[in-house]
Amino acid sequence: MTLKLQGDVIATGLQFPEGPVALPDGSVLVVEIAAGRLTRVLPGGELRTVAQLGGGPNGAAIGPDGRCYVCNNGGFSWRTDDGFTRPTGPAADYEGGAIQRVDLDSGAVEMLYTHCDGVPLHGPNDIVFDADGGFWFSDFGKTFDDRILRGAVYFARTDGSFIRRAAHPVLTPNGVGLSPDGRTLYVSETETSRLWAYPVTGRGQLGHEAWPSPNGGRLVHGLPGFQRFDSLAVEAGGNICVATLVRGGISVFAPTGELLEFHAAPEGYCTNICFGGADRRTAYITLSGHGELFAARWPRAGLALSS
Repeated sequence: MTLKLQGDVIATGLQFPEGPVALPDGSVLVVEIAAGRLTRVLPGGELRTVAQLGGGPNGAAIGPDGRCYVCNNGGFSWRTDDGFTRPTGPAADYEGGAIQRVDLDSGAVEMLYTHCDGVPLHGPNDIVFDADGGFWFSDFGKTFDDRILRGAVYFARTDGSFIRRAAHPVLTPNGVGLSPDGRTLYVSETETSRLWAYPVTGRGQLGHEAWPSPNGGRLVHGLPGFQRFDSLAVEAGGNICVATLVRGGISVFAPTGELLEFHAAPEGYCTNICFGGADRRTAYITLSGHGELFAARWPRAGLALSS
């Protein structure tokens, strides 16, 4: 079933927004990848800079300490045509990715992780906290003119004491999200337009399918044709909402794998979704090519995220 997103653009002038986080006061945090900053969108649409992060801040989540944890991909190069902006490759000064921590009151930024077991992070992308205060994040890898650095899924602690690679290699992993019971981790792959599921078997540990699974995940769904998956959010009832590129919109999948709905967006770079509002039925969606934040009334409630 194809539906059209019903709602309004609530902020414009953003420089490739991603990683929306709905806050209790009605404001929404977004990262601006092309500007290298974390921005608060106030209820009236006013933009306030929270912190300058550098590189390419790509995903964000509020941790148990109330600070904002940011996946930084290290930066992109960009192309803009007729007001539409898109990434084209790594930034000229790219040196690797990182997990950063931001104090929302002062704007102070800490570098939490840049490596795992001596191996540099290539392009951290999306992040989700579990009920025990740890977090999972995807590392997209990095795409160059002549090669792709394959990505991975990681688990880490907020105090900087522990990071573990839990799934590898994954080809362009992007969105990550946990099922309502916390027992399944969902991972979307961009270039394959596939959604994978992993059972969470322990602290920072995932169960793996045997070969021929290319990454140890269980295939939930893969869309036909030329489509690409970006980030995702999970509904309270367990459905997985995946921001879908090219045919821009939100694809909604049941945990059992069925494609339930497609909500068509106004542009092809529909990159992320989060849920907010008193009933968690306001979907905040980043339309990155034109630098907009869109608010839509969603048919069901989003999952209350752990922090």
